[in-house]
Amino acid sequence: MYKAVIFDLDGVLVDASRWHFESLNRALKIFGFDIQPDEHKRLYEGLPTNSKLEMLSKNHSLPVALHRLIWRLKQKYTNRTIAEHCGPDIEKLELLRLLRDRGLKLAVCSNAIGSTVETMLERSGLLEFFPLTLSNEDVSQPKPNPEIYLKAFKMLGVLPSECLIVEDSEHGKEAAIRSGAALLPVTCYREVNVRTILAAFEHSDDAVAQEEVRL
Repeated sequence: MYKAVIFDLDGVLVDASRWHFESLNRALKIFGFDIQPDEHKRLYEGLPTNSKLEMLSKNHSLPVALHRLIWRLKQKYTNRTIAEHCGPDIEKLELLRLLRDRGLKLAVCSNAIGSTVETMLERSGLLEFFPLTLSNEDVSQPKPNPEIYLKAFKMLGVLPSECLIVEDSEHGKEAAIRSGAALLPVTCYREVNVRTILAAFEHSDDAVAQEEVRL
């Protein structure tokens, strides 16, 4: 019953969650700050860099005057990592070809900036599958606010109930749930494959069939 599948990017289509964490920490350490892995997983994962910096100022007294410089350094380190490590994944290419051939509308909604989204998709060979990509620069409120998904529904011409959203971070999952769409939660990049997506479709078909029987 789904007409569209919307993917988060980092940790879903590209194995990049740790890239962002390591790049930000590399920039922070220049000024004597850092984020511990467990703290990042619990509080920061899936948020835009600017949101992380605001939280670090609140929680760890990071000077606000350093935000812009740290942001620029983080983007520099992230771009360098993307150039070194981002490449095509046969599993993801197979999945997206299957969904496109089935006539499903596909989109990416990411809390990363637009240039990072485009570069990652291009280097991983996935850009051609996504006529619609939205970044944190396309909305006023990033995830966990559902704005990015609500905007995607409108641009795709679909109802929330007609969409399956694939998310890995807690902030992304919250945004998906608040949008009213169906959520396929994953714990790691490798879970995003043909088998997992088709299982979600079969579950949806079974639920619809059961509802029709009741009616």
